[in-house]
Amino acid sequence: MQKVRLQTAAGTVTLELDADTAPLTVDHFLQYVDDGFYDGTQFHRVIRGFMIQGGGFDQSGQRKATRAPIQNEADNGLKNDRGTLAMARTGNPHSATAQFFVNLVDNNNLDFSGKNSRGWGYAVFGKVTEGMSVVDNIAQERTTSQRLNGMLARDVPEVPILITRAYRLDSASEEEKGAQ
Repeated sequence: MQKVRLQTAAGTVTLELDADTAPLTVDHFLQYVDDGFYDGTQFHRVIRGFMIQGGGFDQSGQRKATRAPIQNEADNGLKNDRGTLAMARTGNPHSATAQFFVNLVDNNNLDFSGKNSRGWGYAVFGKVTEGMSVVDNIAQERTTSQRLNGMLARDVPEVPILITRAYRLDSASEEEKGAQ
């Protein structure tokens, strides 16, 4: 299992990615991580009792340019349970690019139920293994309506919560961390 660490303004979150079950999604996400794409992006959509979403807008609220969307892998058997990581998308089931979200509760309504416009769901590709309390704290931030990329958006934190750095954890760094 590949691990990624998100250093945020609110604390550190460690993610474990499931490449066996969602290989396209994990590879896609890791390309963004390796490119430094998420560094300086914000959690731009925060809804208590639902999820926190990030990975699309810089700290000034401008949309970042992304690569082409990927095929939806929500039919992989993984569920949108509390603490899982999933790809955000538009109404088109195969439109996920860089934005992701962490489920704050079990969101069964976001799970795959069929290969049709209403049933595709949202592809889960990992989970939070450390720092769920950080995620929960982000979810408690006050939100408002603000302009993102020139358009009015709801549920935006009043004070931007940035991902300052996103990077892979390898086995060597895990061992070093344990030795400290």
